[in-house]
Amino acid sequence: MADPELEAIRQRRMQELMAQQGMNQGAQQNTGQQKAQEDAQREAEERRQMMLTQILSAQARERLARIALVKPDKARGVEDVILRAAQMGQITEKVSEDRLIVLLEQINNQNSKQTKVTIHRRRSVLEDDD
Repeated sequence: MADPELEAIRQRRMQELMAQQGMNQGAQQNTGQQKAQEDAQREAEERRQMMLTQILSAQARERLARIALVKPDKARGVEDVILRAAQMGQITEKVSEDRLIVLLEQINNQNSKQTKVTIHRRRSVLEDDD
């Protein structure tokens, strides 16, 4: 009398275990994909740093590293500009610190926002305009 019920319970339990095992395999695949993605990002960053080492002089690399400490996004943008210029053949020799400074000034001038301050003075009710 309890055999069909027991068999049904066993079947449900087997299905639950199979589903759980399938989820574990899916999680392992996701972990594998994440690891592969992280490896690809790390490799791309290593290639980027290698190219920058070949393009920049030691002093220029130091200056760019100091900029990266304060403004990482700005340093990344400067690196991108330098790498693009090198790939297009515009940079034929190592970039010195002085040339990097000129490049930074050019980028700052392009991205600078002009601020305008206007002061509106409140008029008092008791003040006479006449």
